[in-house]
Amino acid sequence: NFAASNPLLKQMQEGAPVDVFASADQETMDKAQKAQLIKPESRKNFVSNTVVLIVPAQGKKFGSLAELKKAQRIAVGSPESVPVGRYTRDALKSAGLWETLQPSFIYGNSVRQVLDYVARGEVDAGIVYATDAKQRADKVDVCLTLTGHKPVTYPIAVATTGSNAAMGQAFVDFALSPEGQAILARYGFSKP
Repeated sequence: NFAASNPLLKQMQEGAPVDVFASADQETMDKAQKAQLIKPESRKNFVSNTVVLIVPAQGKKFGSLAELKKAQRIAVGSPESVPVGRYTRDALKSAGLWETLQPSFIYGNSVRQVLDYVARGEVDAGIVYATDAKQRADKVDVCLTLTGHKPVTYPIAVATTGSNAAMGQAFVDFALSPEGQAILARYGFSKP
């Protein structure tokens, strides 16, 4: 049991509170910092990711973003509330396709919802993080990696809203440690 060999993970498994906030984009963390929900000095980027175009397994492949003009339904995260939606918007704007493709968009309330639409074959394509696509590799195929957006780095920080900031800092330190980074790498994340 991995948790038994690591005191922090053992305490978490036993229900010890961990006061941490992690975000899939900088904008969300910036909002938390502005609202004084995190300790700014504890804020660090702990992983990075990529944004990919996916299709249902064995579905029609798209070799470029421009080929998405042929798609009837494209699942994307809502840019107003879903970090991957903001990266998607920026990438498609950079490619000059955001306005053109909007009539085909099916907006998801989370990256998982977008992934589910594609995995179930309810849409022709979707845009998610590579780590999410990896989790459903049996149901989706990755066509290409998107560019034209800010780097996808995930920040983590100790939250100010709980009662166990020491455990929160221990978790942040663990996430940044070689051991924590090795665990995150197994799920497809890269170093920041």
